[in-house]
Amino acid sequence: MIGKAALIDAIAGTNRGLLATEAQKQAILAAIANLEDFNPTPRPLEAKELLDGNWRLLYTTSKALLNLDRLPLCKLGQIYQCIRVETTSVYNIAEIYGLPYLEGLVSVAAKFEPVSLRRVQVKFERSIIGLQRLIEYNSPVTFIQQIEAGRKFPGIDVAINNNQQQGWLDITYIDNDLRIGRGNEGSVFVLSKT
Repeated sequence: MIGKAALIDAIAGTNRGLLATEAQKQAILAAIANLEDFNPTPRPLEAKELLDGNWRLLYTTSKALLNLDRLPLCKLGQIYQCIRVETTSVYNIAEIYGLPYLEGLVSVAAKFEPVSLRRVQVKFERSIIGLQRLIEYNSPVTFIQQIEAGRKFPGIDVAINNNQQQGWLDITYIDNDLRIGRGNEGSVFVLSKT
């Protein structure tokens, strides 16, 4: 699909949005809007097999995520959003790199509830921040298995009062390997299935 290739080309070299110039941001948003017009899955929340799985962030305008790269001595590594349709769970995982042996992890676990054919309400339940070595982090899959098994992690591992911490996300495009979402704070997210 030409629109998909154009979006991937526009994103290339922006380091998930960290390095995007204003002109690149406008071109990317135009490519996103163009692709959204041709969403092959108009009812994304009914396409559970497409939605379920591990997604890697390719691009975002989310200041909350991009600001993780501004921490002293830290660089933002991969960011994942792992969706488990069966349990209506979503896990956001950001890998942080910096000084040797001090690689970090910032993660939020949430529950989602469909409220329309393409919108989910998200209620954040747990935040985990710590050093990858102490948490014994190897991959998103094993980390999520440990969360689901009820493991308490060293570092900061706290419950979130989800009455205060919630939002929504519209899934505006999804196919076998690409997903676009727009959040309640005006942020856009482009992710690829891993």
